Amino acid sequence: MKAKLFIVSASLVFLFGCQKSEVNNYDALSSENTTLYQGRKCASFEILQQQLKDNPALASRMNDIEDFTARYQKNPSMYKLVNGVINIPVVVNVLYKTAAENIALGQIQSQIDVLNEDFNALNADYTSVPTIFSTIKTSVGIRFYLDTVIRKATTKTSWSTNDACKKSSQGGLNPTSPTTKMNMWCCTLGQGLLGYAQFPGGSSATDGVVILNKAFGSRAKFPAGSYTTSYDLGRTATHEVGHWMNLRHIWGDATCGNDLVGDTPLHNGANYGCPAYPTKSTCTGTPVMMTMNYMDYTNDRCMNMFTVGQKSRVNSIFVSGGARFSFAQP
Repeated sequence: MKAKLFIVSASLVFLFGCQKSEVNNYDALSSENTTLYQGRKCASFEILQQQLKDNPALASRMNDIEDFTARYQKNPSMYKLVNGVINIPVVVNVLYKTAAENIALGQIQSQIDVLNEDFNALNADYTSVPTIFSTIKTSVGIRFYLDTVIRKATTKTSWSTNDACKKSSQGGLNPTSPTTKMNMWCCTLGQGLLGYAQFPGGSSATDGVVILNKAFGSRAKFPAGSYTTSYDLGRTATHEVGHWMNLRHIWGDATCGNDLVGDTPLHNGANYGCPAYPTKSTCTGTPVMMTMNYMDYTNDRCMNMFTVGQKSRVNSIFVSGGARFSFAQP
């Protein structure tokens, strides 16, 4: 298990205990690990790299968020949530060229239902979490409700990671009330991508989550929808919303890397498919990887848990002073 996070505010260097074998620096994030993306493909880390390159001020904002997170985790009782509950209104922006891409309301609602289950430990497969992780698995305690569905026909065959889908001027849809509502864009993505999200700290004009339309929603809940094999239970959105709430890939986007969470095991790298338990790690002090964590890259049916440390990290952005406090208003 990993040690707690400490931050040097000016240098953006994160210092960890001996089992934290990687050092992250928002001014010089490396792209050397992009070869890891072979099955499930999430572009959130690469987009963060590009945003940091395009906007040097973003590094300072993200470091401030990490500094606040560290203060919150040191003494969470000093910070309060409005009404003690986090209810997130969701705007779903559907961009379609074909009838199949214009997914049904039932498929959209099934995705909201999956988010509510996964973030509240109400998913049926929660009981499948291995005993070794039973003391740190938890409900994050976030509720979601469908606020609005906006649909727009397009001539585009697919969308990329350049955020054009989030811009009406480029054929997409501008976000609706992005400081109080979580926007999700449902569209056809190119390059084999399943989705991507913007981390806290970025521009509100591009804030939100983008999901491949065939990975949006749950075949189990709405069989009449249009889905892709292995990613048809709504867990792509669970993973990407995790990024939107400041959670990193569990392997820290590096070999035995750092996801900034103290109770998740170090991972050799991303895991794909449905790994048999136990999947062993070669990282120091980590005999077993947490392949069933939502922030890994396994298939939808093999993801089923968040940890107490991940919950703490999420909570820090919604309390007073947090990066997404505006979403926690009554």
